[in-house]
Amino acid sequence: MSWHKACFANFCRNCKSRIRFEQLLNLFPKGAPMTRRKNLLMILILLVGFFPGMALAGDPTAGELKVMVDTVWTLIAGMLVFWMNAGFALVESGLCQSKNSVNILAKNFIVFAISSIAFYVIGWGMMFGDGTPYIGTQGLWFAGGADNSPAVGDAYQGVYSAINWTGIPLWTKFFFQLVFAGTAATIVSGAVAERVKFLSFIVFSFILVAILYPITGHWIWGGGWLAKLGMWDFAGSTVVHSVGGWAALAGVIVLGPRLGKFVGGKVHPIPGHNMTSATLGALILWLGWFGFNPGSTMAAAAGDIGRIAVVTNFGAAAGLLSATAVAWIMLGKPDLSMIINGCLAGLVAVTAPCAYVSMGSGILIGLIAGALVVFAVLFFDKIKLDDPVGALSVHLVNGVWGTLAVGLFAQDKFTPETTGNGLFFGGGSGLFMHQLIGVAAVGAFTLVCSLIAWAIIKAVMGVRVTPDEEREGLDHGEHGNMCYPDFVQASSVLKS
Repeated sequence: MSWHKACFANFCRNCKSRIRFEQLLNLFPKGAPMTRRKNLLMILILLVGFFPGMALAGDPTAGELKVMVDTVWTLIAGMLVFWMNAGFALVESGLCQSKNSVNILAKNFIVFAISSIAFYVIGWGMMFGDGTPYIGTQGLWFAGGADNSPAVGDAYQGVYSAINWTGIPLWTKFFFQLVFAGTAATIVSGAVAERVKFLSFIVFSFILVAILYPITGHWIWGGGWLAKLGMWDFAGSTVVHSVGGWAALAGVIVLGPRLGKFVGGKVHPIPGHNMTSATLGALILWLGWFGFNPGSTMAAAAGDIGRIAVVTNFGAAAGLLSATAVAWIMLGKPDLSMIINGCLAGLVAVTAPCAYVSMGSGILIGLIAGALVVFAVLFFDKIKLDDPVGALSVHLVNGVWGTLAVGLFAQDKFTPETTGNGLFFGGGSGLFMHQLIGVAAVGAFTLVCSLIAWAIIKAVMGVRVTPDEEREGLDHGEHGNMCYPDFVQASSVLKS
């Protein structure tokens, strides 16, 4: 008997299958050589049959099966969130000038690498390690043997008690939280685009993910003082988005506006160079949010993840439609950049309340977010804060709005957690006040500390490129190459 048939016979015994080897061969292209068809079939059998067979060979208990399923779900969700880095890169590069495309892509590429090191070395422990109500002091250098995960509750033994509610391995918990930390740093990239020094951005990103993000994250997700107070943020409207937004605001203040943005007291639009890229990036982000929000269950709870995904989707849809309508009224045209940011604003706003609110509430939250983002873009222009991609309007403004929305729309019946009902559902003002205190505390801490960090970086190495480099484009000055070299060469020939 050939090795192909021997493997297949063993596979059939394990699966109790009566199908013939020759029948399966007919599934592959007739023109392919027989040896190739057999090898392809063996690969398929190994992937479909052998590995699941190994996993189930020991007749696992229901608890072990749950750990497996929850782990796979959380990893897949984390990978979707990681893929959002591509979305941010496309949105930011598309909404900025072509001469800065390489710089923006490089920042979005390197920021996750920086975040990975920073979060591993110190950030994870400060955020989830046991310690004080204000900062984690144990497990600062992440160690795989620091606890007995996936044990939960009273059975848990280790130094990361704040995250012992999810029954998945420690490495899986770390990976899922890492991709969130990387998202916070990426938000800053867009707001400071087209004038920040590459190295200065790298240094600030490390500080943000290693220190600032974990401290406020500990307050809310790490069992800290805001968690004890009764503040709720399911997937990170404040923990991730508004923290990134406050840090970005500090960068915008320290850097100042781009050359030519505000001249003679007037706002001069600097349009993006590739709306196709920006639109595709927004669609990638919309997809990634189905890992961001439902994945924050860190458990494959079928009813919960499905409902959270739908609330998330309707928040995005409502934000998109609302921003389209408001932009049409305010600007006279349905501006595509506003449409894109309206979608993202709805997603950001629904991130905190998605597990705690009804479908109708999610739609209303998204509708308000879409309107807010248009007004916020115009407001920041009016006060001469230059944000090339609208990151402040999307992540800061709507991160705050989404967090406060929990205090208005939350309903106990949608979650096993005791959030209490929001103001609009008979819960009084208590929950809203807790949310407001959390927003104010996180905002004040992150903004002040970020201003200090940016100021120190400015004093040590500078934060802004030279005017000549800014005019020429950061692609050439910071990286020595261009995103569209053929276009540049053709333009030069035409000018000569």
